[in-house]
Amino acid sequence: MVDQDALHQALVGALGAAGVLEGDDIGPAYFEDISHERSGRPWLVLRPSSTAEVAQCLRLCHRYGQAVVPQGGMTGLVSAGVPIDGEVALSTQRLARIEEVDASNATITAQAGVTLQQVQEAADAAGYFFPLDIGSRGSCTVGGNLSTNAGGNRVLRYGMMRDLVLGLEVVLADGTVIDGTHKMVKNNAGYDLKHLFIGAEGTLGVITRAVLRLHPKPMSQAVAFCSLPDFGTGIRLLRYLEGALGGRLSAFEAIWHNAYQLVLDGVPRVRPPLPSKNPFYVLVESLGADPLHDGEQFEQVLHQALAQGLVQDVVVGRSEREVRALWEVRDAVSEAVLKLDPFLSFDVSMPVDCMEPFARDVIERIGARWPEARIGVFGHVGDGNLHLVTDAGGHATPRAVMDELVYDATRAVRGSVSAEHGIGFQKRGWLRYTRSDEEIALMRLLKRSLDPKGILSPGRVVDMV
Repeated sequence: MVDQDALHQALVGALGAAGVLEGDDIGPAYFEDISHERSGRPWLVLRPSSTAEVAQCLRLCHRYGQAVVPQGGMTGLVSAGVPIDGEVALSTQRLARIEEVDASNATITAQAGVTLQQVQEAADAAGYFFPLDIGSRGSCTVGGNLSTNAGGNRVLRYGMMRDLVLGLEVVLADGTVIDGTHKMVKNNAGYDLKHLFIGAEGTLGVITRAVLRLHPKPMSQAVAFCSLPDFGTGIRLLRYLEGALGGRLSAFEAIWHNAYQLVLDGVPRVRPPLPSKNPFYVLVESLGADPLHDGEQFEQVLHQALAQGLVQDVVVGRSEREVRALWEVRDAVSEAVLKLDPFLSFDVSMPVDCMEPFARDVIERIGARWPEARIGVFGHVGDGNLHLVTDAGGHATPRAVMDELVYDATRAVRGSVSAEHGIGFQKRGWLRYTRSDEEIALMRLLKRSLDPKGILSPGRVVDMV
């Protein structure tokens, strides 16, 4: 049993009264993430304001055997940051400083509680570009993005969060600080330890600081919204654009008709750029360096796509306002689907040529069992990431029933049960659908080695028994 009185006194002594929330001072923001799948009240909320304070917190919790769950912006969808009753939540909200923008090395150093939008804006102010972009940009944090290896809209060109970080500072379960905040693109001296913690969802250590890689700011942005007759045509369009745009293609976002209709029904401020009559839509973005000619070439390429039958109809954003309006359609999908009740969300990945038969299979299975079900399918086709949401016809369907339906179909195409949202609590039981027994055994070995008392986010990602 944890000696809570002694631990509480030690934590208040380490952080001060402002650094520890308890009782009625712990608000709902610390109880659940945006999936609302689970809810748990933490015993305490720790709010360290420095790496040294994070280390003190973990050192004390390790000594007393107290379970700790790190929390960022709580925008996750797999309950990784949701406390179990009796756990301590360690919030990174006071680790919120951008420490440096280094123009010479094209890096930005940020603490874990800095939001993605703050990183984007700081990069922009310095004449650079941080390409990671997801709908929760205003509230998700650097630490959370790293802990889930966030992907988002521009993975096609710039990669996942893993590809945008040079160095990390991490605090281990026993309070040991690992300072790997270097700025070198090439550093092949032994194991690249940062990759242990990226995507680990707080189970191996607490990320406190990151050195992120910046890119040159694009001088041109061209965006179009297209309707297509079917998914197969979408793949051919993707490959055509990759060649015709000479590497400038940065996003290829797919929206099935059912998800497009959810937006038009549920988000009135969004004006439909094209009629809701086609089976498949894509938002295409090109980022370039020649503002005088990139837009013209972009439109010429799309005209050729129309002539080849790769596109049925297209709307091109010709002003900054029109570009924002087209992107808002894609961003509004995430808003619209949250209005489903119940809200059952899936984030899977697979080979690109399996995406359409997978979606058709799952839609048919759900429709056969719950004929009134509303379903939305959308995703990042260029990287094989598909999002599927449903309300199961408004029925209080056990999560495990829907999970089995979707993940059986995922396993059949040798896909992954998590593309970018992580495993957390929600998908732990389905990890074996994606990872072999040997891989899971190695994950357990790493967990036991770095967190021998099992205090960091217990029960998330991998089951230790």
